[in-house]
Amino acid sequence: MINRDNAGFWEGVARHRLLIQRCSGCGTPRFPWLPGCDACGSPDWDTVEAGGEGTVYSYVVVHHPPFPAFDPPYAVGLIALVEGVRIVADVVGVPYDKVRIGMPVRLEFHRYDEELQLPVFRPLDGDGRPGEPMGLGEEPG
Repeated sequence: MINRDNAGFWEGVARHRLLIQRCSGCGTPRFPWLPGCDACGSPDWDTVEAGGEGTVYSYVVVHHPPFPAFDPPYAVGLIALVEGVRIVADVVGVPYDKVRIGMPVRLEFHRYDEELQLPVFRPLDGDGRPGEPMGLGEEPG
C-alpha cells in the first residue's frame, strides 16, 4: 500500500531506481522507509540510489497461498545490499531450490501486470554478471 511515508520509494521503482532513505542528521541508511531515524531520532532525510548489488542473507520458498501475480513455488529473499540495508524481494532467474544464503545477486525490475512493478534480484554468474534472463513462459533451470 502506498502512503505518505513510502510514496518516494514507489516513485523510484516506477523509474527503475531503488531508493534508500538516509538520515540527514547522522547519515544512517534505512530501509524500509520510515518517518524518522532509528539511530538518532531525526525526522530529516534524503535519498540515495542503491547500486543494485547484494547477497541473499536469508530466504523462504513460498508454496501457498497462491497469489495472482506469482506462480508458486518461488523464492523470496532477504537481500543484504552493499549500502548496508536489507530488502525483501523475489529471487528470479534460478530455480527456487537453487537459491542459497550468500548467493551474490543483482537488482532488476519486473513488471507483473499493468499496476504491479517490483524490484527483484537475479543471481550473478561466475563473472559477476547477471545470468541470462528467461524468455516468457520459459521454465527456470
